[in-house]
Amino acid sequence: QVQLVESGGGLVQPGGFLRLSCAASGIIFGRNVMAWYRQAPGKQRELVAIITSGGVINYADSVKGRFTISRDNAKNTVDLQMNSLKPEDTAVYYCNAKILSNDYWGQGTQVTVSS
Repeated sequence: QVQLVESGGGLVQPGGFLRLSCAASGIIFGRNVMAWYRQAPGKQRELVAIITSGGVINYADSVKGRFTISRDNAKNTVDLQMNSLKPEDTAVYYCNAKILSNDYWGQGTQVTVSS
């Protein structure tokens, strides 16, 4: 079955950086759209960044210029480099795989930006 496992979350000060990683198994990784979403307390889950199998990338306006999504099809991983973090980036971050008409999710990793 499809399994997505995130790592790399934690507590960081404003202006700091973190790198999230998602390891995928049970899918033909290179053929799928992969994405990172986040959900802050009391808010809906929102798309942060998305990367197609061909490497086309889109970002939420709120993270453009600060976050970078990348994928390694040989290792079945998708990463999210987050720089210049702000308190409003605090959320649970989820790895997402889009396979045909289905969405698959990891368990989430907490990112807290606070001084």
